[in-house]
Amino acid sequence: MKPEDVAHYLQQHPQFFNDYADLLADIQIAHPQDDKVISLNERQLLALRDRNRVLQDKLLELISFGEENDAIGEKMHRLTIALLSVSNIDELFSALYFSLQEDFVVPFVAMRFWSSISEKKTNLEFTPVSDDVRAIAESLAQPYCGNHIADEIKQWFGNHAEHLNSFAMIPLNTVQTIGLVVLGSPDSERFYTDMGTLHLKRLGELVCTSLVRYERSETVGDLASRDLG
Repeated sequence: MKPEDVAHYLQQHPQFFNDYADLLADIQIAHPQDDKVISLNERQLLALRDRNRVLQDKLLELISFGEENDAIGEKMHRLTIALLSVSNIDELFSALYFSLQEDFVVPFVAMRFWSSISEKKTNLEFTPVSDDVRAIAESLAQPYCGNHIADEIKQWFGNHAEHLNSFAMIPLNTVQTIGLVVLGSPDSERFYTDMGTLHLKRLGELVCTSLVRYERSETVGDLASRDLG
């Protein structure tokens, strides 16, 4: 009889050890971490302890994830309040850079926008980009994380570009793509390919909504000025 046959028999006949209860005390098996032998009952107890240890580790891991998500949620809340409190586009950029670099500890941040107010702005963030960059942003269904980005985008980081080894690209989408936020780090594992992007996506939505808000307010302001003129 093969070991598999014995295991299958015991699975199909759970009453076996009820009928032969003395075997539970008489059977001696090897200790999993020692040279001595132990009873089947003791071995089962060890197995239960190992399973309990695994479950405890899983629970601690889940608690850790929960605490991390709570911390990120609090930072996102502070950023939201900050963006709602600013009165112009320059203050918006300052609040965003400060939050990402100081609160989220992202060492390098670069942004480009190509909305309808771009032509009227001299901010670095509204510097024209190539059609290739726009195509890259439009192709992103969700934020990209990894070690490689297009050279043109990498150059947005200026002299720091050569020292950066991982990136997160966050497209800004409304009915169309209006910009791209890029986070950079010298740590090659800071933004890795398989990392979760939920918070990055929410960040993009927050930035996009804030930008559109000021775009609309400036458009209304221009129309009002024309009417008064």
